[in-house]
Amino acid sequence: MCQIYSGTETELYQSVSRSVRINGVVTSLRLELRFWQILDEIAAGEGFSTPQFLGKIHDEVVAQRGDIPNFASLLRVICTVYLEKQTAEHQDMLAHLPTQHPAASSRTAS
Repeated sequence: MCQIYSGTETELYQSVSRSVRINGVVTSLRLELRFWQILDEIAAGEGFSTPQFLGKIHDEVVAQRGDIPNFASLLRVICTVYLEKQTAEHQDMLAHLPTQHPAASSRTAS
C-alpha cells in the first residue's frame, strides 16, 4: 500500500509559485505542482482560465465571509473537495450500471 503514496513523483510535490492578479493586485501564490494541475482542471471545467477562476473564488469567499486568512490553504481544500466530488460521481455512476450475472455474460460471449 505504501508504494502508492511513497512512490509519488517528486515533481508533483515541488512548490511552484504563480503570479495572479486578484482585484487588480498582483499576488504570488505558492502551491505544489499537483494542486496547480487540479486547479487548472477545475478552472477549465468551469470555462475559466486559472487566474480568472482564482479571482472569482476569491471574490465569492470575500463576499460570503469578508476575509480569507490563508488563500493558498483554501485552494488546497478546494482541490480535495473537487476530488471528493469526482469520486462520489464516479461511484454513483458505477452504482447505476446494470449488473450482469457471470453466467449470463459468458453465454453472450460465445
